[in-house]
Amino acid sequence: MKRRYFVLGTLGAAGALMLGWSLLPVRQRLTPSAPLPTQPGQAALNGWVKVGADDRVTVLLAKSEMGQGIHTALAMLLAEELDADWSTITTEMAPIDSIYNNLATVVDSLPFHPDDKGSVKRIAGWMTAKSMREIGIMATGGSSSIKDLWGPMREAGASARAMLVGAAAQAWGVPAAEIEVRSGVLRHAASGKQSRFGAFAEAAARQPLPSAPVLKDPARFTLIGQPQRRLESASKGDGSARFAIDQLPPGLLYASVRLCPTLGGRASGFDDKAARALPGFKQALMVPALRGGTAGVAVIADTPWHAMQAVKALDVQWDPGPAAGLSTPTLMQQLAAALDRDNHFTYHDSGDTAAALQAAAKTIDAEYRAPPLAHSTLEPQNCTVLLRNDGSATVWAPTQVPDFAIAAAAEAMAIPKERIRLEIPLLGGGFGRRLEVDFIAQAAAIARALPDKPVQTFWSREEDMTHDFYRPPAVARYRAGFDAQGKPVAFSAVSAAPSIVHQVVKRQFGLPGAGPDKTTAEGAFDQPYEWPNARIGHAIVDVPLPVGFWRSVGHSHNAFFKEGFVDEMAVAAGQDPLAFRVSLLQNHPRHLQVLQRAASLAGWGAPLADTADGAKQARGIALHESFGSVVAQVAEVSLAADKRIRVHRVVAVIDCGFPVNPNGVRQQMESAIVFGLSAALYGEITLDKGQVQQHNFHEQPMLRYDECPAIETEIVASTAAPEGVGEPGTPPIAPAVANALFALTGQRLRTLPLKLT
Repeated sequence: MKRRYFVLGTLGAAGALMLGWSLLPVRQRLTPSAPLPTQPGQAALNGWVKVGADDRVTVLLAKSEMGQGIHTALAMLLAEELDADWSTITTEMAPIDSIYNNLATVVDSLPFHPDDKGSVKRIAGWMTAKSMREIGIMATGGSSSIKDLWGPMREAGASARAMLVGAAAQAWGVPAAEIEVRSGVLRHAASGKQSRFGAFAEAAARQPLPSAPVLKDPARFTLIGQPQRRLESASKGDGSARFAIDQLPPGLLYASVRLCPTLGGRASGFDDKAARALPGFKQALMVPALRGGTAGVAVIADTPWHAMQAVKALDVQWDPGPAAGLSTPTLMQQLAAALDRDNHFTYHDSGDTAAALQAAAKTIDAEYRAPPLAHSTLEPQNCTVLLRNDGSATVWAPTQVPDFAIAAAAEAMAIPKERIRLEIPLLGGGFGRRLEVDFIAQAAAIARALPDKPVQTFWSREEDMTHDFYRPPAVARYRAGFDAQGKPVAFSAVSAAPSIVHQVVKRQFGLPGAGPDKTTAEGAFDQPYEWPNARIGHAIVDVPLPVGFWRSVGHSHNAFFKEGFVDEMAVAAGQDPLAFRVSLLQNHPRHLQVLQRAASLAGWGAPLADTADGAKQARGIALHESFGSVVAQVAEVSLAADKRIRVHRVVAVIDCGFPVNPNGVRQQMESAIVFGLSAALYGEITLDKGQVQQHNFHEQPMLRYDECPAIETEIVASTAAPEGVGEPGTPPIAPAVANALFALTGQRLRTLPLKLT
């Protein structure tokens, strides 16, 4: 009986502790678990900022810079609240620590509709954020960087400012409230005393950390919201910027890889006699399949060219593995067949869709398809590793996930994670590819063969394109019903595709994926259109194709499906595509404003002049919400004499909440449109017997300068908290172009890439 009471009492106490923990706010994100390393004359005021005696302000950054301008925007957040002199700002990558964990991207991955304001959603978000603060990871992705750090980096700046003011007040013997701060200078007007930050840096570090730093009213912002040049742009212009592939530690050797041509296959053996006879050869070795990658072989040599020539000279015996039977036709048939079975997960269900469709005066149906896509980062996969004889290592890696990178490298080298120092230089593009760590584990395994010598493993463009973690292929079926007056009464959508999250869980944690995956249906179920009855679902189909996060993830293809079908509904209802959308957004003023503004700027409804060569033009429109931001785009399109699709102009309007750096927002919209347009016109990975058929840019083109449309971006003024910017510009461009092509030709294209017959 005593034991029973003890057990019950213990469980009750644990439950009470758990309840108490759940009610507390997310734990502080200002002080790291270990002090930040500092240089002589430099003082760390919290986990996000160091101030030097030379007045330099160093901002610690927990997000990777891969061309999206995030280092500049994040530094602006802290510098604003610190009232720093922008010309004194420098940046430094943050160490691994839980205060830098990405909370926002995991919270946003919960499968709730944006219109859901209920308590279940709030509680789930609250608990997820608290959990991720303790057990999450540092990550750059999901267009979440500003959203995740909007609070912490501003609080860090405000806290450091208060500590500097406190130190000055103590030294000058004046009330802290009488000291003003502006552009890195502390002033006390009554006494005439003033000093720059550097004079009080060390004293400020001894001040207590403010318990509740006071943040500025946005009306007082002088830096946030103003266009700023990116901090790294000058170095990229003059060539001094250093990417991961530019790292040159003394004695560097190079490793070139050949992976099994069949995805998931391996090398069963090789003969290196011919390779050994080539100049610069050091060693040939088998490369295992690590973190979801494909196995193969590698050669280490003294120069990149020698390594590339030697690896080609290896006589390799390949074991293709289970993917040898995979081809594009069978893959798409498998996805389509899954839609014939009623075993999908329902993400949104309102009203009685089945009854409304059965009673409808008119129904329309359509099937849409999207192929796998490669990331094609301009800097191919690479990683430099130095494994020392004492069991320590340094890894230079272009990664979006430092925690996973260190774990993968440690496992491959059989050393503790604590013995690894990770350096994250600039990334030459990411787009989600560098959320994977296969190439890092591979580089670590190769470097293990030659301890105490730094080895840079790099992939050729061909290896990169044929061994990616691709955007999932998808097939979707849409159905809509109308009443006798042509008004929509029901909307139904179901899609089929592999699950990214299921595969990632297996790759990173060795666990089987299970349950729903929001990324499969995002862009389909979480949209603002006000259907009287609606049901949207998805069927996960397991296939031996490695899939991963691709810029805008599920939104990238679901926006094409959904916005193309909405246009089809407008035609069936006998309405203008703009007017039809407007009628479905009466309770969504934010979306309505973005849509109507884009149409107005583009001159929707006004006739378009012929092109210089006499070709007719037409407009297409699309509206899509993703990563918290609402984007509308209008594309102006014509056809060349050979039926080549030409996009002349794209008008884009985005509501992303408070635009931290308007320059950065416009740049990302332009980048996302070019990226999405490349995919819409050319993007397609095809498979034959498990082997990718596209090897380089001549077979998988990107948009060229002479094909790039004029892009006009307007940012909606807002004081709301910032939302995502890096990805939301990609989803609407494909449907906007497809809808313009229908207006131009009467041909409805339901498969990507867009090809006229």
